[in-house]
Amino acid sequence: MTTIKLHNTKTRKREDFNPIDDKNVRMYVCGPTVYDRAHLGNARPVIVFDVLNRLLRHVYGEDHVTYVRNFTDVDDKINARAAESGRSIGDITAETTQWFLDDMAAVGALEPDHMPRATAYILQMVEMIEGLIAKGHAYAADEHVLFAVESYKEYGALSGRSIDDMIAGARVEVAPYKRNPMDFVLWKPSDDATPGWDSPWGRGRPGWHIECSAMADELLWKEPLRQDRLSEGAKSQPHVFDIHGGGLDLQFPHHEDEIAQSCCANGTDEMARYWLHNEMLQVEGKKMSKSLGNFFTVRDLLDQGVPGEVIRFVMLSTHYRKPMDWTEKKRDEAEKTLRKWLDLTRDLQPSDPTTFAPDQKLLDAVADDLNTHLALTYLNALTAQPQKLLDHARWLGFLGDKARQDDEKARSAYTTSMGSGASDALASLANRLDELRQTAMQSKDFSQVDAFKTALLAAGVEVRMSKTGVDLQPASNFDLAKLDALK
Repeated sequence: MTTIKLHNTKTRKREDFNPIDDKNVRMYVCGPTVYDRAHLGNARPVIVFDVLNRLLRHVYGEDHVTYVRNFTDVDDKINARAAESGRSIGDITAETTQWFLDDMAAVGALEPDHMPRATAYILQMVEMIEGLIAKGHAYAADEHVLFAVESYKEYGALSGRSIDDMIAGARVEVAPYKRNPMDFVLWKPSDDATPGWDSPWGRGRPGWHIECSAMADELLWKEPLRQDRLSEGAKSQPHVFDIHGGGLDLQFPHHEDEIAQSCCANGTDEMARYWLHNEMLQVEGKKMSKSLGNFFTVRDLLDQGVPGEVIRFVMLSTHYRKPMDWTEKKRDEAEKTLRKWLDLTRDLQPSDPTTFAPDQKLLDAVADDLNTHLALTYLNALTAQPQKLLDHARWLGFLGDKARQDDEKARSAYTTSMGSGASDALASLANRLDELRQTAMQSKDFSQVDAFKTALLAAGVEVRMSKTGVDLQPASNFDLAKLDALK
Protein backbone atom coordinates (compact mmCIF):
# COMPACT_ATOMS: atom_id res chain seq x y z
CA MET A 1 0.00 0.00 0.00
CA THR A 2 1.17 3.52 -0.81
CA THR A 3 2.48 5.39 2.24
CA ILE A 4 0.97 8.86 2.46
CA LYS A 5 3.07 11.54 4.13
CA LEU A 6 1.44 14.80 5.26
CA HIS A 7 2.78 17.91 6.92
CA ASN A 8 0.80 18.15 10.16
CA THR A 9 0.33 21.77 11.25
CA LYS A 10 -0.36 20.55 14.77
CA THR A 11 3.07 18.93 15.20
CA ARG A 12 4.87 21.05 12.60
CA LYS A 13 6.30 17.85 11.16
CA ARG A 14 5.82 15.70 8.10
CA GLU A 15 4.29 12.44 9.29
CA ASP A 16 3.15 9.12 7.87
CA PHE A 17 -0.62 9.17 7.61
CA ASN A 18 -2.12 6.40 9.73
CA PRO A 19 -5.91 6.64 9.86
CA ILE A 20 -7.80 5.81 13.02
CA ASP A 21 -9.74 3.24 11.01
CA ASP A 22 -8.48 2.34 7.53
CA LYS A 23 -11.99 1.19 6.58
CA ASN A 24 -13.45 4.57 7.49
CA VAL A 25 -11.07 7.44 6.69
CA ARG A 26 -12.65 10.80 7.56
CA MET A 27 -11.78 14.33 6.41
CA TYR A 28 -13.42 17.70 7.10
CA VAL A 29 -12.55 20.87 5.17
CA CYS A 30 -13.92 24.33 5.90
CA GLY A 31 -16.06 25.60 3.05
CA PRO A 32 -17.27 29.04 1.90
CA THR A 33 -19.56 31.65 3.38
CA VAL A 34 -22.18 31.93 0.65
CA TYR A 35 -22.92 35.59 -0.01
CA ASP A 36 -21.01 36.22 -3.27
CA ARG A 37 -18.98 34.62 -6.04
CA ALA A 38 -15.97 32.53 -5.04
CA HIS A 39 -12.77 34.48 -5.63
CA LEU A 40 -9.64 32.83 -6.95
CA GLY A 41 -8.23 32.29 -3.46
CA ASN A 42 -11.35 30.37 -2.45
CA ALA A 43 -10.62 27.83 -5.15
CA ARG A 44 -7.19 26.88 -3.84
CA PRO A 45 -8.26 24.79 -0.81
CA VAL A 46 -11.00 23.18 -2.87
CA ILE A 47 -8.48 22.04 -5.49
CA VAL A 48 -5.82 21.03 -2.93
CA PHE A 49 -8.13 18.87 -0.86
CA ASP A 50 -9.79 17.47 -3.97
CA VAL A 51 -6.39 15.97 -4.83
CA LEU A 52 -6.06 14.55 -1.32
CA ASN A 53 -9.59 13.14 -1.54
CA ARG A 54 -8.73 11.40 -4.82
CA LEU A 55 -5.57 9.94 -3.28
CA LEU A 56 -7.34 8.69 -0.16
CA ARG A 57 -10.05 7.03 -2.24
CA HIS A 58 -7.47 5.27 -4.37
CA VAL A 59 -5.42 4.03 -1.42
CA TYR A 60 -8.26 3.06 0.94
CA GLY A 61 -11.16 2.48 -1.45
CA GLU A 62 -14.11 4.59 -2.62
CA ASP A 63 -16.41 3.21 0.07
CA HIS A 64 -13.96 3.77 2.90
CA VAL A 65 -13.49 7.55 2.73
CA THR A 66 -15.89 10.25 3.92
CA TYR A 67 -15.19 13.82 2.88
CA VAL A 68 -17.20 16.69 4.39
CA ARG A 69 -17.06 20.34 3.30
CA ASN A 70 -19.55 22.78 4.77
CA PHE A 71 -21.46 25.85 3.61
CA THR A 72 -21.76 28.76 6.05
CA ASP A 73 -25.22 30.09 5.27
CA VAL A 74 -25.81 32.11 8.45
CA ASP A 75 -23.40 35.03 8.80
CA ASP A 76 -23.42 38.79 9.20
CA LYS A 77 -21.96 39.22 5.69
CA ILE A 78 -24.99 37.43 4.29
CA ASN A 79 -27.31 39.59 6.40
CA ALA A 80 -25.60 42.74 5.11
CA ARG A 81 -25.87 41.58 1.49
CA ALA A 82 -29.59 40.92 1.96
CA ALA A 83 -30.13 44.35 3.51
CA GLU A 84 -28.30 46.21 0.73
CA SER A 85 -29.87 44.22 -2.12
CA GLY A 86 -33.40 43.90 -0.80
CA ARG A 87 -33.34 40.18 -1.55
CA SER A 88 -34.16 37.43 0.90
CA ILE A 89 -31.37 35.62 2.70
CA GLY A 90 -32.69 32.30 1.42
CA ASP A 91 -32.52 33.45 -2.20
CA ILE A 92 -28.98 34.78 -1.78
CA THR A 93 -27.60 31.68 -0.10
CA ALA A 94 -29.32 29.30 -2.53
CA GLU A 95 -28.01 31.22 -5.53
CA THR A 96 -24.45 31.64 -4.28
CA THR A 97 -24.25 28.03 -3.12
CA GLN A 98 -25.08 26.88 -6.65
CA TRP A 99 -22.61 29.38 -8.08
CA PHE A 100 -19.91 27.88 -5.90
CA LEU A 101 -20.76 24.32 -6.93
CA ASP A 102 -20.77 25.25 -10.62
CA ASP A 103 -17.46 27.10 -10.42
CA MET A 104 -15.72 24.35 -8.44
CA ALA A 105 -16.97 21.73 -10.89
CA ALA A 106 -15.45 23.85 -13.67
CA VAL A 107 -12.00 23.59 -12.02
CA GLY A 108 -12.30 19.81 -11.87
CA ALA A 109 -13.21 19.30 -8.22
CA LEU A 110 -15.30 16.29 -7.25
CA GLU A 111 -18.17 16.96 -4.87
CA PRO A 112 -17.58 15.85 -1.26
CA ASP A 113 -19.72 13.10 0.29
CA HIS A 114 -21.46 15.65 2.52
CA MET A 115 -21.92 19.40 2.00
CA PRO A 116 -23.86 20.44 5.10
CA ARG A 117 -25.43 23.87 5.48
CA ALA A 118 -24.99 25.46 8.89
CA THR A 119 -28.67 26.32 9.18
CA ALA A 120 -29.57 22.61 9.05
CA TYR A 121 -27.55 21.89 12.20
CA ILE A 122 -28.69 24.61 14.61
CA LEU A 123 -30.07 22.02 17.07
CA GLN A 124 -26.71 20.24 17.24
CA MET A 125 -24.97 23.57 17.86
CA VAL A 126 -27.36 24.47 20.67
CA GLU A 127 -26.79 21.07 22.29
CA MET A 128 -23.02 21.48 22.08
CA ILE A 129 -23.21 24.96 23.61
CA GLU A 130 -25.39 23.68 26.45
CA GLY A 131 -22.79 21.00 27.15
CA LEU A 132 -19.98 23.55 27.20
CA ILE A 133 -21.86 25.70 29.71
CA ALA A 134 -22.59 22.67 31.91
CA LYS A 135 -18.88 21.77 31.96
CA GLY A 136 -17.78 25.30 32.83
CA HIS A 137 -16.19 26.10 29.47
CA ALA A 138 -18.78 28.67 28.40
CA TYR A 139 -21.00 31.28 30.03
CA ALA A 140 -24.11 33.28 29.16
CA ALA A 141 -23.94 37.05 29.40
CA ASP A 142 -26.15 39.82 28.03
CA GLU A 143 -28.05 37.43 25.69
CA HIS A 144 -24.74 36.09 24.37
CA VAL A 145 -22.94 32.84 25.09
CA LEU A 146 -19.15 32.96 25.05
CA PHE A 147 -16.43 30.35 25.24
CA ALA A 148 -14.03 30.94 28.14
CA VAL A 149 -10.61 30.48 26.55
CA GLU A 150 -8.85 30.32 29.92
CA SER A 151 -10.81 27.13 30.69
CA TYR A 152 -8.89 25.29 27.96
CA LYS A 153 -5.18 25.10 28.77
CA GLU A 154 -4.20 24.04 25.24
CA TYR A 155 -5.72 27.09 23.59
CA GLY A 156 -3.21 28.42 21.07
CA ALA A 157 -1.31 25.15 20.57
CA LEU A 158 -2.25 24.83 16.88
CA SER A 159 -1.02 28.30 15.96
CA GLY A 160 1.79 28.31 18.52
CA ARG A 161 0.60 31.42 20.35
CA SER A 162 -0.10 32.24 23.96
CA ILE A 163 -3.30 34.01 24.95
CA ASP A 164 -1.32 37.15 25.80
CA ASP A 165 0.32 37.10 22.36
CA MET A 166 -3.07 36.67 20.72
CA ILE A 167 -4.54 39.64 22.56
CA ALA A 168 -1.55 41.79 21.61
CA GLY A 169 -1.56 40.78 17.94
CA ALA A 170 -5.24 40.32 17.16
CA ARG A 171 -8.22 42.55 16.64
CA VAL A 172 -10.46 41.40 19.45
CA GLU A 173 -13.98 42.58 19.95
CA VAL A 174 -14.18 44.70 23.08
CA ALA A 175 -17.42 43.95 24.90
CA PRO A 176 -18.41 44.57 28.54
CA TYR A 177 -19.92 41.09 28.87
CA LYS A 178 -16.61 39.32 28.11
CA ARG A 179 -14.58 37.92 31.00
CA ASN A 180 -11.49 37.78 28.81
CA PRO A 181 -10.89 39.79 25.62
CA MET A 182 -10.15 36.54 23.75
CA ASP A 183 -13.41 34.83 24.72
CA PHE A 184 -15.33 34.19 21.53
CA VAL A 185 -19.02 34.10 20.69
CA LEU A 186 -20.90 30.82 20.54
CA TRP A 187 -24.37 32.36 20.37
CA LYS A 188 -25.63 35.92 19.86
CA PRO A 189 -29.05 37.60 19.87
CA SER A 190 -31.03 38.30 16.71
CA ASP A 191 -33.42 41.16 16.05
CA ASP A 192 -36.57 40.88 13.95
CA ALA A 193 -34.67 41.59 10.72
CA THR A 194 -32.00 39.00 11.38
CA PRO A 195 -32.26 35.20 11.09
CA GLY A 196 -32.77 33.61 14.47
CA TRP A 197 -33.73 30.43 16.27
CA ASP A 198 -35.18 29.80 19.71
CA SER A 199 -32.66 28.75 22.33
CA PRO A 200 -32.27 28.63 26.14
CA TRP A 201 -30.64 32.08 25.85
CA GLY A 202 -33.35 33.67 23.74
CA ARG A 203 -33.90 34.06 20.04
CA GLY A 204 -30.54 34.21 18.31
CA ARG A 205 -28.05 32.65 15.94
CA PRO A 206 -24.74 30.81 16.27
CA GLY A 207 -21.30 32.31 16.13
CA TRP A 208 -19.13 31.27 13.20
CA HIS A 209 -16.81 28.73 14.84
CA ILE A 210 -19.36 26.47 16.52
CA GLU A 211 -20.90 25.28 13.25
CA CYS A 212 -17.84 23.29 12.12
CA SER A 213 -17.43 21.63 15.50
CA ALA A 214 -21.06 20.54 15.55
CA MET A 215 -21.27 19.41 11.92
CA ALA A 216 -17.95 17.54 11.94
CA ASP A 217 -18.98 15.65 15.07
CA GLU A 218 -22.41 14.87 13.68
CA LEU A 219 -21.34 13.70 10.23
CA LEU A 220 -18.03 12.04 11.08
CA TRP A 221 -18.97 10.44 14.38
CA LYS A 222 -22.58 10.56 15.59
CA GLU A 223 -24.39 9.78 12.34
CA PRO A 224 -26.14 6.39 12.82
CA LEU A 225 -24.77 4.91 9.61
CA ARG A 226 -21.32 6.05 10.62
CA GLN A 227 -21.52 4.04 13.85
CA ASP A 228 -22.19 0.88 11.86
CA ARG A 229 -18.96 1.41 9.93
CA LEU A 230 -16.69 2.27 12.84
CA SER A 231 -14.18 -0.34 13.90
CA GLU A 232 -13.70 -1.16 17.57
CA GLY A 233 -10.43 0.75 17.46
CA ALA A 234 -12.21 3.84 16.18
CA LYS A 235 -14.99 3.50 18.74
CA SER A 236 -12.37 3.60 21.46
CA GLN A 237 -11.41 7.10 20.24
CA PRO A 238 -14.80 8.87 20.18
CA HIS A 239 -15.35 12.19 18.44
CA VAL A 240 -11.89 12.26 16.84
CA PHE A 241 -11.48 12.10 13.05
CA ASP A 242 -8.47 11.90 10.76
CA ILE A 243 -7.91 15.10 8.76
CA HIS A 244 -9.07 18.69 9.12
CA GLY A 245 -8.10 21.09 6.34
CA GLY A 246 -8.47 24.65 5.19
CA GLY A 247 -6.64 27.81 4.22
CA LEU A 248 -3.84 29.17 6.38
CA ASP A 249 -6.00 32.20 7.19
CA LEU A 250 -8.30 29.88 9.15
CA GLN A 251 -5.61 28.53 11.45
CA PHE A 252 -6.30 31.34 13.90
CA PRO A 253 -8.82 32.00 15.20
CA HIS A 254 -11.26 29.67 13.44
CA HIS A 255 -9.46 26.34 13.76
CA GLU A 256 -8.04 27.24 17.16
CA ASP A 257 -11.59 27.89 18.35
CA GLU A 258 -12.92 24.72 16.77
CA ILE A 259 -10.38 22.63 18.67
CA ALA A 260 -11.21 24.31 21.97
CA GLN A 261 -14.96 23.81 21.52
CA SER A 262 -14.75 20.23 20.31
CA CYS A 263 -12.23 18.99 22.85
CA CYS A 264 -14.04 20.63 25.77
CA ALA A 265 -17.49 19.52 24.63
CA ASN A 266 -16.44 15.93 23.93
CA GLY A 267 -13.79 15.45 26.60
CA THR A 268 -11.06 14.57 24.09
CA ASP A 269 -7.41 15.54 23.75
CA GLU A 270 -7.77 16.31 20.07
CA MET A 271 -10.39 17.08 17.45
CA ALA A 272 -8.50 15.74 14.43
CA ARG A 273 -5.25 13.82 14.09
CA TYR A 274 -3.83 15.75 11.15
CA TRP A 275 -4.26 19.44 10.37
CA LEU A 276 -3.42 20.66 6.85
CA HIS A 277 -3.33 24.28 5.74
CA ASN A 278 -2.73 25.65 2.27
CA GLU A 279 -0.85 28.94 1.86
CA MET A 280 -2.44 32.05 0.45
CA LEU A 281 -2.71 33.36 -3.10
CA GLN A 282 -1.10 36.34 -4.80
CA VAL A 283 -1.61 37.93 -8.21
CA GLU A 284 1.51 38.99 -10.11
CA GLY A 285 3.48 39.01 -6.87
CA LYS A 286 1.00 41.10 -4.87
CA LYS A 287 -1.76 40.30 -2.43
CA MET A 288 -5.08 40.06 -4.23
CA SER A 289 -7.28 42.99 -3.24
CA LYS A 290 -9.97 45.16 -4.76
CA SER A 291 -8.00 48.30 -3.90
CA LEU A 292 -5.11 47.13 -6.12
CA GLY A 293 -7.45 46.23 -8.96
CA ASN A 294 -6.17 42.63 -9.06
CA PHE A 295 -9.15 40.98 -7.41
CA PHE A 296 -11.16 38.57 -9.52
CA THR A 297 -13.45 35.63 -9.08
CA VAL A 298 -13.29 32.19 -10.62
CA ARG A 299 -16.29 33.14 -12.72
CA ASP A 300 -14.48 36.25 -14.00
CA LEU A 301 -11.77 34.02 -15.45
CA LEU A 302 -14.21 31.47 -16.83
CA ASP A 303 -16.22 34.22 -18.52
CA GLN A 304 -12.99 35.58 -20.04
CA GLY A 305 -12.53 32.22 -21.73
CA VAL A 306 -9.97 30.75 -19.31
CA PRO A 307 -10.76 27.01 -19.06
CA GLY A 308 -11.36 25.74 -15.54
CA GLU A 309 -8.64 23.14 -15.96
CA VAL A 310 -6.14 25.93 -16.64
CA ILE A 311 -6.99 27.40 -13.23
CA ARG A 312 -6.52 23.96 -11.69
CA PHE A 313 -3.17 23.47 -13.47
CA VAL A 314 -1.77 26.80 -12.29
CA MET A 315 -2.91 26.09 -8.73
CA LEU A 316 -1.31 22.64 -8.66
CA SER A 317 1.94 23.82 -10.22
CA THR A 318 2.88 25.29 -6.82
CA HIS A 319 3.10 23.22 -3.63
CA TYR A 320 0.09 23.84 -1.42
CA ARG A 321 2.21 24.99 1.55
CA LYS A 322 3.87 27.74 -0.50
CA PRO A 323 2.27 31.03 -1.55
CA MET A 324 0.72 30.63 -5.00
CA ASP A 325 1.35 33.46 -7.44
CA TRP A 326 -1.19 33.72 -10.25
CA THR A 327 0.47 35.28 -13.29
CA GLU A 328 -0.42 35.70 -16.93
CA LYS A 329 2.75 33.82 -17.84
CA LYS A 330 1.71 30.81 -15.77
CA ARG A 331 -1.78 30.94 -17.22
CA ASP A 332 -0.41 31.01 -20.76
CA GLU A 333 1.98 28.11 -20.08
CA ALA A 334 -0.83 26.07 -18.53
CA GLU A 335 -3.08 26.69 -21.54
CA LYS A 336 -0.37 25.57 -23.94
CA THR A 337 0.34 22.41 -21.94
CA LEU A 338 -3.30 21.43 -21.67
CA ARG A 339 -3.86 22.19 -25.35
CA LYS A 340 -1.00 19.83 -26.19
CA TRP A 341 -2.47 17.13 -23.95
CA LEU A 342 -5.89 17.53 -25.57
CA ASP A 343 -4.41 17.32 -29.05
CA LEU A 344 -2.44 14.18 -28.23
CA THR A 345 -5.40 12.37 -26.67
CA ARG A 346 -8.27 13.67 -28.81
CA ASP A 347 -8.97 10.39 -30.62
CA LEU A 348 -8.56 8.14 -27.56
CA GLN A 349 -11.12 6.81 -25.12
CA PRO A 350 -10.32 6.93 -21.38
CA SER A 351 -9.93 3.67 -19.52
CA ASP A 352 -12.55 2.53 -17.05
CA PRO A 353 -11.86 4.62 -13.92
CA THR A 354 -13.06 1.81 -11.65
CA THR A 355 -10.27 -0.47 -12.83
CA PHE A 356 -7.57 2.04 -13.75
CA ALA A 357 -4.52 2.08 -11.44
CA PRO A 358 -2.13 5.05 -11.62
CA ASP A 359 1.59 4.43 -11.98
CA GLN A 360 3.44 4.25 -8.69
CA LYS A 361 5.57 7.25 -9.68
CA LEU A 362 2.49 9.44 -9.88
CA LEU A 363 1.11 8.05 -6.63
CA ASP A 364 4.42 8.58 -4.87
CA ALA A 365 4.49 12.21 -5.97
CA VAL A 366 0.98 12.96 -4.73
CA ALA A 367 1.48 10.88 -1.57
CA ASP A 368 4.58 12.92 -0.70
CA ASP A 369 2.67 15.71 1.05
CA LEU A 370 0.73 16.44 -2.14
CA ASN A 371 3.71 17.21 -4.37
CA THR A 372 1.49 18.20 -7.27
CA HIS A 373 4.29 20.03 -9.08
CA LEU A 374 6.15 16.73 -9.37
CA ALA A 375 2.92 15.00 -10.40
CA LEU A 376 2.45 17.48 -13.27
CA THR A 377 6.05 16.94 -14.31
CA TYR A 378 5.36 13.21 -14.48
CA LEU A 379 2.28 13.79 -16.65
CA ASN A 380 4.34 15.90 -19.04
CA ALA A 381 6.75 12.99 -19.39
CA LEU A 382 3.90 10.82 -20.72
CA THR A 383 3.38 12.75 -23.96
CA ALA A 384 4.96 9.90 -25.94
CA GLN A 385 2.32 7.57 -24.47
CA PRO A 386 -1.00 9.34 -25.15
CA GLN A 387 -3.24 6.67 -23.60
CA LYS A 388 -1.29 6.73 -20.35
CA LEU A 389 -1.31 10.53 -20.44
CA LEU A 390 -5.09 10.60 -20.83
CA ASP A 391 -5.78 8.15 -18.01
CA HIS A 392 -3.29 9.62 -15.56
CA ALA A 393 -4.33 13.20 -16.30
CA ARG A 394 -7.97 12.33 -15.68
CA TRP A 395 -7.03 10.70 -12.36
CA LEU A 396 -5.54 14.04 -11.29
CA GLY A 397 -8.57 16.00 -12.48
CA PHE A 398 -7.54 16.97 -16.02
CA LEU A 399 -8.84 16.14 -19.52
CA GLY A 400 -12.30 15.64 -18.09
CA ASP A 401 -15.39 15.06 -20.19
CA LYS A 402 -16.29 18.75 -20.31
CA ALA A 403 -12.80 19.81 -21.42
CA ARG A 404 -12.82 17.22 -24.17
CA GLN A 405 -16.34 18.19 -25.26
CA ASP A 406 -15.43 21.89 -25.31
CA ASP A 407 -12.36 21.06 -27.39
CA GLU A 408 -14.46 19.14 -29.90
CA LYS A 409 -17.01 21.97 -30.13
CA ALA A 410 -14.26 24.53 -30.70
CA ARG A 411 -12.67 22.47 -33.47
CA SER A 412 -16.03 21.87 -35.09
CA ALA A 413 -16.84 25.58 -35.00
CA TYR A 414 -13.41 26.38 -36.43
CA THR A 415 -13.88 23.97 -39.32
CA THR A 416 -17.33 25.37 -40.09
CA SER A 417 -16.29 29.02 -39.96
CA MET A 418 -12.95 28.66 -41.79
CA GLY A 419 -13.92 26.19 -44.48
CA SER A 420 -11.11 24.66 -46.49
CA GLY A 421 -9.13 27.89 -46.83
CA ALA A 422 -7.48 27.69 -43.43
CA SER A 423 -6.67 24.01 -43.80
CA ASP A 424 -5.07 24.60 -47.19
CA ALA A 425 -3.10 27.57 -45.87
CA LEU A 426 -1.78 25.60 -42.90
CA ALA A 427 -0.83 22.65 -45.09
CA SER A 428 1.11 24.95 -47.44
CA LEU A 429 2.88 26.67 -44.54
CA ALA A 430 3.75 23.32 -42.99
CA ASN A 431 5.47 22.28 -46.22
CA ARG A 432 7.35 25.58 -46.34
CA LEU A 433 8.54 25.24 -42.74
CA ASP A 434 9.66 21.70 -43.42
CA GLU A 435 11.70 22.91 -46.40
CA LEU A 436 13.31 25.61 -44.26
CA ARG A 437 14.15 23.01 -41.65
CA GLN A 438 15.74 20.69 -44.18
CA THR A 439 17.89 23.53 -45.50
CA ALA A 440 18.87 24.57 -41.97
CA MET A 441 19.97 21.05 -41.12
CA GLN A 442 22.50 21.32 -43.92
CA SER A 443 23.66 24.88 -43.20
CA LYS A 444 23.37 24.62 -39.40
CA ASP A 445 21.69 28.05 -39.47
CA PHE A 446 18.24 27.78 -37.92
CA SER A 447 17.49 31.51 -37.72
CA GLN A 448 14.91 31.41 -40.54
CA VAL A 449 13.22 28.38 -38.99
CA ASP A 450 12.99 30.11 -35.61
CA ALA A 451 11.64 33.32 -37.17
CA PHE A 452 9.01 31.41 -39.13
CA LYS A 453 7.93 29.46 -36.04
CA THR A 454 7.64 32.70 -34.06
CA ALA A 455 5.39 34.21 -36.72
CA LEU A 456 3.20 31.09 -36.74
CA LEU A 457 2.84 31.16 -32.98
CA ALA A 458 1.85 34.84 -33.14
CA ALA A 459 -0.93 33.85 -35.57
CA GLY A 460 -2.26 31.29 -33.08
CA VAL A 461 -0.77 28.26 -34.79
CA GLU A 462 0.66 25.37 -32.82
CA VAL A 463 3.84 23.97 -34.37
CA ARG A 464 4.77 20.32 -34.03
CA MET A 465 7.97 19.12 -35.61
CA SER A 466 9.08 15.51 -35.72
CA LYS A 467 11.30 13.26 -37.80
CA THR A 468 8.38 12.51 -40.09
CA GLY A 469 7.57 16.14 -40.88
CA VAL A 470 5.80 19.27 -39.69
CA ASP A 471 2.22 19.49 -38.44
CA LEU A 472 0.44 22.82 -37.89
CA GLN A 473 -2.76 23.07 -35.85
CA PRO A 474 -4.94 26.09 -34.98
CA ALA A 475 -4.87 27.05 -31.30
CA SER A 476 -7.61 28.85 -29.38
CA ASN A 477 -6.19 32.26 -30.47
CA PHE A 478 -5.90 31.31 -34.17
CA ASP A 479 -6.15 34.27 -36.55
CA LEU A 480 -6.39 33.37 -40.24
CA ALA A 481 -5.72 36.96 -41.32
CA LYS A 482 -2.27 36.90 -39.72
CA LEU A 483 -1.23 34.07 -42.02
CA ASP A 484 -1.34 36.34 -45.06
CA ALA A 485 2.03 37.87 -44.15
CA LEU A 486 3.62 34.42 -44.23
CA LYS A 487 2.35 33.33 -47.64
